Amino acid sequence: MRFILLTFADLKKYHFYYWFCFPALCFPEGIKIVKEPTVIEKEFSSKQISALQEAYDDLEDSVQMADLRDWDAFFSDSKKVSVGVYDPCTLSQHPGWPLRNLLLLIAYRWGSKVDVLEVLCFRDRTLQGSRSIHHSLIFQLKLPALAPNSECGLGEESQRSMGPRMVNLSECMDPKRLAESSVDLNLKLMRWRLVPSLDLDKVISTKCLLLGAGTLGCNVARTLMGWGVRHITFVDNAKISYSNPVRQPLYEFEDCLGGGKSKAMAAVDRLNKIFPGVNAEGYSMSIPMPGHPVNFSEATVSQAQKDVQQLERLVSEHDVVFLLMDTRESRWLPTVIAASKRKLVINAALGFDTFVVMRHGLKKSSATDTASAESSTSCSSSASSCASTPAGPAPSSTGSSLFSNIPGHKLGCYFCNDVVAPGDVRTSTHYTRYKEKYKH
Repeated sequence: MRFILLTFADLKKYHFYYWFCFPALCFPEGIKIVKEPTVIEKEFSSKQISALQEAYDDLEDSVQMADLRDWDAFFSDSKKVSVGVYDPCTLSQHPGWPLRNLLLLIAYRWGSKVDVLEVLCFRDRTLQGSRSIHHSLIFQLKLPALAPNSECGLGEESQRSMGPRMVNLSECMDPKRLAESSVDLNLKLMRWRLVPSLDLDKVISTKCLLLGAGTLGCNVARTLMGWGVRHITFVDNAKISYSNPVRQPLYEFEDCLGGGKSKAMAAVDRLNKIFPGVNAEGYSMSIPMPGHPVNFSEATVSQAQKDVQQLERLVSEHDVVFLLMDTRESRWLPTVIAASKRKLVINAALGFDTFVVMRHGLKKSSATDTASAESSTSCSSSASSCASTPAGPAPSSTGSSLFSNIPGHKLGCYFCNDVVAPGDVRTSTHYTRYKEKYKH
């Protein structure tokens, strides 16, 4: 049986479309079923079934041929005619597609002479070494004596409407999808071997806001991607200088030319090159700071207000906020906004011979948050005292331990122990004065 196959390959998306066509003619009206389909073993005896099977097998050795014009001589009683067809279909109540054209031929040439047509759908199968034709179908039809006026044969798609089918092979052919699956596989192996309780889906779906795209921001972004984080947003107002690429791994020498690219935008471009599956965004904007007064010009005040509104929006849209800026005062406004919106804050800062990593506390919104809040911890480290402090048992009524877990709602923030408000420490630093002296 001949058929037509239409194909189209979308090589950009790795989508492959195919549409089968098995040509067949249609009756203007449906065929009336006189007797419902039933298996052959209910109509034929065992000897008849065996004889039918032997006769079918003998077709390979001997064939008896007759012209269709001898139909009248072959069938002496045209009131009931029996025809057989090899049926490739496996449905218990429906014959296969090839029967359509045979029925149409009979109806077109001899439909007026045939009262009832008995159809035998011969089905041959071998299961577990045993051959059987007992599942073959037999049923009776009433054919109309009408000429065909339409054609059909194009296959249907999965939604039962006319159209091609599509196979999506991007999972195994698209390099970007292969990179995503490889990253996820590495994390799944780590979880399976070391941390079975790790919720990777929550880690992957976490949206991280990185305030600062310098040394800390670049390395934190790479670490987050290594743990499967897909949503990363940078905020920084600086441009890349010649001293940055050696310390900040997301930048290269070419990024410094022509006055330097925006750090936030360059970091986003580099993350997309490293891992195309990341959803990275960048914002080149300033964060208003205590001790850095805004002059009273209309343009400056308006820009400061826009920056605050933008910062509030970004904090609201993300799950975790990383404070990775250069100065203490630049961390104050994001800390206040994140605390008001109950966002998790990770604060990190570098000194010459020390560093600090601190998780800010989250206030409880209701009594139901107590259980989740008690699982949070805080850690502060320095180069001079870098020994890890293991988590011990919860504080008891008899006393508290230095190594006990502190509930998250009882943790403070970077500014909780300050006796004065943060001020301008940037202009008084030796590095800033050195840059101002030799900037020309």
